[in-house]
Amino acid sequence: MNKSKILFIVLFLLNLLNYIDRQVLYSVFPLLQTDLHLTDGQLGLLASVFMGVYMCYAPLMGYLADRLKRPMLISASALLWSGATLVCGAARNFTTLLFARGFTGVGEGGFTTIAQPFLAEKYPKEKHAFLLALFGLALPLGSALGYVLGGWIGQTWGWRLAFMAVSIPGMVIGVLAWFLPDEKRAQQKKYPTWSSYKQLFKNRPFLSVCLAQAMITFIMGGYSSWAPTYFVRYLNVDVAHAGTWFGVLVIVCGALGTLAGGKLAQHLRKTDCNAYYRVMLWSLAGALIPALYGLSSTHLMGALISFGAVIVLLFLPTGAIAAALVETTTAPIRAMAFAVNIFIIHLLGDMLSPFAIGCLSDKWDLRGALLACLVVIVPGVYACHAASRRTTL
Repeated sequence: MNKSKILFIVLFLLNLLNYIDRQVLYSVFPLLQTDLHLTDGQLGLLASVFMGVYMCYAPLMGYLADRLKRPMLISASALLWSGATLVCGAARNFTTLLFARGFTGVGEGGFTTIAQPFLAEKYPKEKHAFLLALFGLALPLGSALGYVLGGWIGQTWGWRLAFMAVSIPGMVIGVLAWFLPDEKRAQQKKYPTWSSYKQLFKNRPFLSVCLAQAMITFIMGGYSSWAPTYFVRYLNVDVAHAGTWFGVLVIVCGALGTLAGGKLAQHLRKTDCNAYYRVMLWSLAGALIPALYGLSSTHLMGALISFGAVIVLLFLPTGAIAAALVETTTAPIRAMAFAVNIFIIHLLGDMLSPFAIGCLSDKWDLRGALLACLVVIVPGVYACHAASRRTTL
């Protein structure tokens, strides 16, 4: 097996564990609420503080990634987020849990900033859309496993063991990541400076991708945080089955959307320089009707089918987004570009939505809060349309 394949496997496994550890929290929201006496707003804050730390740490890691050995940084990041997840399981109060979730964001922000540009260097440009979609498959797979494992372990043995159980594999793979090769970076003589971030904020095609993705992230973050709880409250499903149902939806529909979108974007890009933007626009606009139907349905199967369609559409542009970010930036500052992307999409996206939905739910109800979340589709579609009018990437 060649070095590129080994690199892909290790990074894919870490990406998988990254999303398992991130999503397990949401499957045990009802258990946390009962045990620690938390409001919906506090539950939402647990999700939002993770994203706040995650996005703020990313620019620093983007700067360091162009100077230090990336396998070392990836390894340290995995060990940090896995250790923080372990601490979540030992938390005795809201404050401890909040700080532990924040440190989870430090580790995962470090990994995500580095992994995709590191991987893209090892493969030719024409394979980027599908390759990065394949790498992005870890998002639905890991998220689904997080919901399923968290729901079943939490229901059977308690929410503390759910956090502890998913933290161990990340520590093991994190140690292995230390030994990954990084020949290209070892030969680099000149490094970008902090001023390189200014260049990125002048890069209009790059910013268009970030802004359009932020609206997708807002909806995806809000729904991934609250969907299992929605099933419990409105569809008469217990915690274990809610995590399983939503996990199955994410793994099947998310994988379908990710792979189909990667192939579609790669095919369309051969003849259309704006193909990546168009795939983003189609997916976001198409998600509105099934989302509305799913939230109005009182039957489990109707809601599941509708939410499944939404998941397919929101995952459809995964490869297109990553490939567009690679194409709109140059190799020397690509890690910094992914760091800026992380900062923008989470600042305007899922740092806001879980907490906002929780607060609106306390004031109204969860269904009304999730319906309000769909308003961002309007600016999202506009951003995608504006981006698609650019003639070059």
